[in-house]
Amino acid sequence: MYFGDPARFPYGTKSADTITRFAVEDAGFLLSRGVKLVIVACHSASSAALPELERRLTVPVFGVVEPGARAAVKMTRSNRIAVIGTNATIASGAYEHAIRRLKPDVEIVAKPTPLFVPLAEEGWLDNEVAEAVARRYLAGLADEGVDTLLLGCTHFPLLACVIGRVLGPKVGLVDSSEETAASAAELLAGQGLLNPGGPVRHRFYLSDLAPNFQTVGERFLGEPMGDVMRASVGEAPERMQ
Repeated sequence: MYFGDPARFPYGTKSADTITRFAVEDAGFLLSRGVKLVIVACHSASSAALPELERRLTVPVFGVVEPGARAAVKMTRSNRIAVIGTNATIASGAYEHAIRRLKPDVEIVAKPTPLFVPLAEEGWLDNEVAEAVARRYLAGLADEGVDTLLLGCTHFPLLACVIGRVLGPKVGLVDSSEETAASAAELLAGQGLLNPGGPVRHRFYLSDLAPNFQTVGERFLGEPMGDVMRASVGEAPERMQ
């Protein structure tokens, strides 16, 4: 089950308090549908709201920051990691804190790259505009000895080709989503909650039926999405059951 919030998008330009309030309401909607685990797939929401969600939710919940930090630490050889994300993600310092908990002596370069989000939404993934923006944002990272770039936004893997070309082959890219999926499978298996292999039904709910959502979603998934439904998000209770 997926819930997206285009009515209040983007989260990455909003304050931490506002992001947290939105994320709690979003999680309340999912809990009301009986989910067994919640993944906070938005990097801005993971950075700002995860502690409050962990306090309130009665099912397992985790975000993309810790899994992404683990993958970046595992990849780096030069001990220099760059992190790019929305303004909110970078301002939170969440990735720096998570990386340094794992590897205290690592050097981190963190840069906000907010224009990558509308480029991904527009489908301008590998053209001259995308390359010009990438060169402007990423100039000098390879020269600074960075060998690992953490893509700290859900949209950024769509731009991996142009980002990789600008940085060159000596800089590896980390997609937090892959590590997050592996962590979710491990957690569910450990708690005996894995689907034993029966049929899977995908359900997509949105706070507003944005006209380009299905196009962008199918670009991410590489397959048709099926039905997309509108859903209202209300106030969440203090303790969500």
